Amino acid sequence: MAELLDDVPDRVLAVYAHPDDPDVSCGGTLARWAGAGAEVHVLICTHGDKGTTDPDIDPDVLARRRAGEAAGAAAILGITGQHFLGYPDGELVDDTALRATLVRWVRRLRPLTVLGPDPTAVFFGEDYFNHRDHRTTGFALLDALSPAAALPHYFPEAGAAYQVQTALLSGTLEPTVWVDVTATIEAKVAAVSCHASQFADGGEWARRAVRERAQEDGRWAGVGYAEGFRRLRLGG
Repeated sequence: MAELLDDVPDRVLAVYAHPDDPDVSCGGTLARWAGAGAEVHVLICTHGDKGTTDPDIDPDVLARRRAGEAAGAAAILGITGQHFLGYPDGELVDDTALRATLVRWVRRLRPLTVLGPDPTAVFFGEDYFNHRDHRTTGFALLDALSPAAALPHYFPEAGAAYQVQTALLSGTLEPTVWVDVTATIEAKVAAVSCHASQFADGGEWARRAVRERAQEDGRWAGVGYAEGFRRLRLGG
Protein backbone atom coordinates (compact mmCIF):
# COMPACT_ATOMS: atom_id res chain seq x y z
CA MET A 1 0.00 0.00 0.00
CA ALA A 2 1.26 3.48 -0.88
CA GLU A 3 2.56 5.52 2.05
CA LEU A 4 1.09 8.99 2.41
CA LEU A 5 3.06 11.59 4.34
CA ASP A 6 0.64 13.29 6.71
CA ASP A 7 3.07 14.97 9.10
CA VAL A 8 3.94 18.60 8.42
CA PRO A 9 7.60 19.50 9.02
CA ASP A 10 8.07 22.75 10.92
CA ARG A 11 10.77 24.07 8.57
CA VAL A 12 11.33 23.11 4.93
CA LEU A 13 13.92 23.93 2.27
CA ALA A 14 13.31 23.21 -1.42
CA VAL A 15 16.42 23.41 -3.63
CA TYR A 16 15.97 23.51 -7.41
CA ALA A 17 17.79 24.67 -10.52
CA HIS A 18 15.44 27.12 -12.27
CA PRO A 19 12.80 29.64 -11.22
CA ASP A 20 9.85 27.42 -12.23
CA ASP A 21 11.24 24.10 -10.96
CA PRO A 22 9.95 24.18 -7.35
CA ASP A 23 6.41 24.95 -8.48
CA VAL A 24 6.37 22.25 -11.17
CA SER A 25 8.12 19.66 -9.00
CA CYS A 26 6.49 20.04 -5.59
CA GLY A 27 4.27 23.13 -5.57
CA GLY A 28 1.30 21.26 -4.16
CA THR A 29 3.33 19.89 -1.26
CA LEU A 30 4.89 23.27 -0.48
CA ALA A 31 1.47 24.93 -0.52
CA ARG A 32 -0.01 22.23 1.73
CA TRP A 33 2.77 22.55 4.28
CA ALA A 34 2.83 26.34 4.18
CA GLY A 35 -0.94 26.40 4.70
CA ALA A 36 -0.52 24.15 7.72
CA GLY A 37 1.95 26.55 9.33
CA ALA A 38 5.34 25.32 8.11
CA GLU A 39 8.16 27.76 7.43
CA VAL A 40 8.92 27.04 3.77
CA HIS A 41 12.02 28.31 2.00
CA VAL A 42 12.93 27.93 -1.67
CA LEU A 43 16.49 28.13 -2.99
CA ILE A 44 16.83 28.59 -6.76
CA CYS A 45 20.29 27.99 -8.17
CA THR A 46 20.19 29.80 -11.55
CA HIS A 47 18.98 33.06 -13.05
CA GLY A 48 16.89 31.25 -15.64
CA ASP A 49 18.58 33.55 -18.16
CA LYS A 50 18.69 31.06 -21.04
CA GLY A 51 15.23 29.50 -20.68
CA THR A 52 13.74 30.77 -23.94
CA THR A 53 13.50 30.00 -27.64
CA ASP A 54 13.55 33.74 -28.44
CA PRO A 55 16.99 34.65 -29.85
CA ASP A 56 16.33 38.38 -29.53
CA ILE A 57 15.54 38.72 -25.84
CA ASP A 58 18.31 40.02 -23.60
CA PRO A 59 19.28 37.33 -21.05
CA ASP A 60 19.35 39.88 -18.23
CA VAL A 61 15.85 41.03 -19.11
CA LEU A 62 14.68 37.42 -19.16
CA ALA A 63 16.32 36.73 -15.79
CA ARG A 64 14.54 39.71 -14.21
CA ARG A 65 11.25 38.64 -15.72
CA ARG A 66 11.65 35.11 -14.42
CA ALA A 67 12.53 36.37 -10.95
CA GLY A 68 9.27 38.32 -10.97
CA GLU A 69 7.34 35.26 -12.12
CA ALA A 70 8.92 33.21 -9.34
CA ALA A 71 7.98 35.83 -6.77
CA GLY A 72 4.37 35.73 -7.93
CA ALA A 73 4.32 31.94 -7.67
CA ALA A 74 5.86 32.03 -4.20
CA ALA A 75 3.14 34.40 -3.01
CA ILE A 76 0.46 31.99 -4.23
CA LEU A 77 2.06 29.01 -2.48
CA GLY A 78 2.71 30.87 0.77
CA ILE A 79 6.49 30.58 0.64
CA THR A 80 8.28 32.15 3.62
CA GLY A 81 11.53 32.97 1.84
CA GLN A 82 12.73 32.74 -1.74
CA HIS A 83 16.47 32.87 -2.36
CA PHE A 84 18.55 32.94 -5.57
CA LEU A 85 22.15 31.78 -5.98
CA GLY A 86 22.45 33.55 -9.35
CA TYR A 87 24.32 31.02 -11.46
CA PRO A 88 23.88 31.35 -15.24
CA ASP A 89 21.82 28.58 -16.83
CA GLY A 90 23.96 25.66 -17.94
CA GLU A 91 26.92 26.60 -15.76
CA LEU A 92 26.11 24.74 -12.55
CA VAL A 93 28.93 22.44 -11.46
CA ASP A 94 28.86 20.04 -8.54
CA ASP A 95 32.05 21.52 -7.14
CA THR A 96 33.36 22.63 -3.78
CA ALA A 97 31.96 26.15 -4.17
CA LEU A 98 28.39 25.01 -4.87
CA ARG A 99 28.46 22.39 -2.12
CA ALA A 100 29.77 24.95 0.37
CA THR A 101 26.98 27.35 -0.58
CA LEU A 102 24.31 24.70 -0.17
CA VAL A 103 25.78 23.62 3.18
CA ARG A 104 25.70 27.25 4.33
CA TRP A 105 22.00 27.55 3.50
CA VAL A 106 21.16 24.26 5.18
CA ARG A 107 23.02 25.25 8.32
CA ARG A 108 21.51 28.73 8.30
CA LEU A 109 17.90 27.63 7.87
CA ARG A 110 18.14 24.26 9.70
CA PRO A 111 15.23 22.59 7.89
CA LEU A 112 13.73 19.35 9.11
CA THR A 113 12.97 18.31 5.52
CA VAL A 114 14.75 19.20 2.28
CA LEU A 115 13.26 18.71 -1.18
CA GLY A 116 15.15 18.59 -4.47
CA PRO A 117 15.35 16.83 -7.83
CA ASP A 118 16.23 13.16 -8.11
CA PRO A 119 19.46 13.27 -10.16
CA THR A 120 19.31 9.57 -10.98
CA ALA A 121 16.07 9.99 -12.96
CA VAL A 122 17.35 10.73 -16.46
CA PHE A 123 15.21 9.23 -19.22
CA PHE A 124 11.44 9.70 -19.23
CA GLY A 125 10.33 7.63 -22.20
CA GLU A 126 11.34 8.94 -25.61
CA ASP A 127 10.10 12.50 -25.21
CA TYR A 128 12.11 13.98 -22.34
CA PHE A 129 15.35 13.56 -20.47
CA ASN A 130 16.36 15.32 -17.28
CA HIS A 131 18.86 17.93 -18.34
CA ARG A 132 22.14 18.95 -16.82
CA ASP A 133 21.13 21.73 -14.41
CA HIS A 134 18.55 19.46 -12.77
CA ARG A 135 20.98 16.56 -12.42
CA THR A 136 23.78 18.78 -11.13
CA THR A 137 21.50 20.42 -8.56
CA GLY A 138 20.31 17.04 -7.33
CA PHE A 139 23.76 15.54 -6.92
CA ALA A 140 25.21 18.69 -5.36
CA LEU A 141 22.32 18.81 -2.89
CA LEU A 142 22.83 15.18 -1.88
CA ASP A 143 26.56 15.80 -1.48
CA ALA A 144 25.82 18.83 0.69
CA LEU A 145 23.27 17.05 2.88
CA SER A 146 25.34 13.97 3.59
CA PRO A 147 27.83 14.00 4.98
CA ALA A 148 28.90 17.63 4.59
CA ALA A 149 26.21 19.66 6.41
CA ALA A 150 26.10 17.21 9.31
CA LEU A 151 29.83 17.05 10.09
CA PRO A 152 31.69 19.99 11.61
CA HIS A 153 34.96 19.66 9.69
CA TYR A 154 33.24 20.05 6.35
CA PHE A 155 33.08 23.77 5.55
CA PRO A 156 33.45 25.02 9.14
CA GLU A 157 33.10 28.59 7.86
CA ALA A 158 29.53 27.74 6.79
CA GLY A 159 28.21 27.55 10.34
CA ALA A 160 27.51 24.92 12.96
CA ALA A 161 26.97 21.38 11.70
CA TYR A 162 23.35 20.37 11.24
CA GLN A 163 21.73 17.04 10.34
CA VAL A 164 18.69 17.20 8.04
CA GLN A 165 16.25 14.46 8.98
CA THR A 166 14.60 13.74 5.64
CA ALA A 167 15.26 14.40 1.96
CA LEU A 168 12.42 14.08 -0.54
CA LEU A 169 13.48 13.78 -4.18
CA SER A 170 10.93 14.84 -6.78
CA GLY A 171 10.72 13.93 -10.44
CA THR A 172 11.76 10.43 -9.51
CA LEU A 173 11.15 7.23 -11.41
CA GLU A 174 11.00 5.34 -8.11
CA PRO A 175 8.68 7.15 -5.68
CA THR A 176 8.39 5.61 -2.24
CA VAL A 177 6.10 8.14 -0.53
CA TRP A 178 3.37 10.51 -1.64
CA VAL A 179 1.81 13.74 -0.38
CA ASP A 180 -1.91 14.30 -0.91
CA VAL A 181 -2.22 17.62 -2.74
CA THR A 182 -5.90 17.39 -3.59
CA ALA A 183 -6.62 20.52 -1.55
CA THR A 184 -3.73 22.48 -3.09
CA ILE A 185 -3.65 21.31 -6.72
CA GLU A 186 -5.24 24.53 -7.95
CA ALA A 187 -2.67 26.58 -6.04
CA LYS A 188 0.05 24.57 -7.79
CA VAL A 189 -1.58 25.13 -11.17
CA ALA A 190 -1.83 28.86 -10.47
CA ALA A 191 1.82 29.00 -9.37
CA VAL A 192 3.02 27.19 -12.48
CA SER A 193 0.90 29.55 -14.59
CA CYS A 194 2.89 32.49 -13.22
CA HIS A 195 5.86 31.38 -15.34
CA ALA A 196 4.42 32.83 -18.52
CA SER A 197 7.84 33.29 -20.15
CA GLN A 198 8.09 29.51 -20.42
CA PHE A 199 4.84 28.92 -22.31
CA ALA A 200 4.43 29.65 -25.99
CA ASP A 201 0.76 28.62 -25.83
CA GLY A 202 -0.12 30.74 -22.81
CA GLY A 203 0.35 27.86 -20.40
CA GLU A 204 -2.69 25.71 -21.21
CA TRP A 205 -0.55 22.65 -21.95
CA ALA A 206 1.38 23.12 -18.69
CA ARG A 207 -1.76 23.46 -16.62
CA ARG A 208 -3.19 20.30 -18.15
CA ALA A 209 0.09 18.43 -17.67
CA VAL A 210 0.32 19.47 -14.00
CA ARG A 211 -3.17 18.17 -13.28
CA GLU A 212 -2.65 14.95 -15.23
CA ARG A 213 0.65 14.14 -13.50
CA ALA A 214 -0.81 14.83 -10.06
CA GLN A 215 -3.85 12.75 -10.94
CA GLU A 216 -1.62 9.85 -11.99
CA ASP A 217 0.32 10.07 -8.73
CA GLY A 218 -3.01 10.29 -6.92
CA ARG A 219 -4.07 6.95 -8.37
CA TRP A 220 -0.92 5.35 -6.95
CA ALA A 221 -1.56 6.98 -3.59
CA GLY A 222 -5.31 6.39 -3.47
CA VAL A 223 -6.26 10.08 -3.41
CA GLY A 224 -7.48 12.63 -5.93
CA TYR A 225 -4.16 14.37 -6.57
CA ALA A 226 -0.70 13.65 -5.17
CA GLU A 227 3.01 14.31 -5.58
CA GLY A 228 5.41 11.38 -5.33
CA PHE A 229 8.93 11.43 -3.90
CA ARG A 230 11.86 9.14 -3.25
CA ARG A 231 12.42 9.47 0.50
CA LEU A 232 15.85 9.37 2.10
CA ARG A 233 16.01 9.13 5.89
CA LEU A 234 19.18 10.98 6.86
CA GLY A 235 18.70 11.59 10.58
CA GLY A 236 19.34 9.09 13.32
